[in-house]
Amino acid sequence: MTDTGSTPRITSEPQPLVRRRWPTLAGLGFAALIAVDLISGVDLASVLAASAAVYLGAAALQRPAAAWPLFFATGVVITVARLADDRFEPTWVILAGAGALLVYGLLRGAGHPSYGLPLQTVALLGFGAAAAAALMITPELGAYLVAAGLLGHAAWDAYHHRVNRVVVRSMAEFCLALDTALAAVIVIVTVL
Repeated sequence: MTDTGSTPRITSEPQPLVRRRWPTLAGLGFAALIAVDLISGVDLASVLAASAAVYLGAAALQRPAAAWPLFFATGVVITVARLADDRFEPTWVILAGAGALLVYGLLRGAGHPSYGLPLQTVALLGFGAAAAAALMITPELGAYLVAAGLLGHAAWDAYHHRVNRVVVRSMAEFCLALDTALAAVIVIVTVL
């Protein structure tokens, strides 16, 4: 028996940028779409609330992949509110939905691990309070509060992307790009 000494070699060619970084590109594209129609940074308080609600929902359901359907659900709520001529504030609907998910998660026994539902509840309280407060103060100060909240959530996204917990990495990367870009746009619009 002759040993050829060869082992199968796996050659991997670098993936194109679009395939490797599609969540970043999608996040930036979505931010551009939102920014086109931005009048006041306070209008994005619902996006800040949604960011925290998506993470809490994925933790409550104990399914990281649930983050994408939850993101789309919050997008529907925000879109319907805009089409309804501001008849209702989507921030309150999103926070109420997150509260319902919290109760569901607790009833399901999703209180462990500590980085899951417990930590995401603390994050929702912080980011949700910032979003709610932004609606109740002056528009300029509210805009800066939303921008600061989005930057804080971008750091949250970066952490979760690194540790690969709670939400799928593609969602963490998408939100990191979205939150950072929207925070920058809010500051620019508010300053100008």
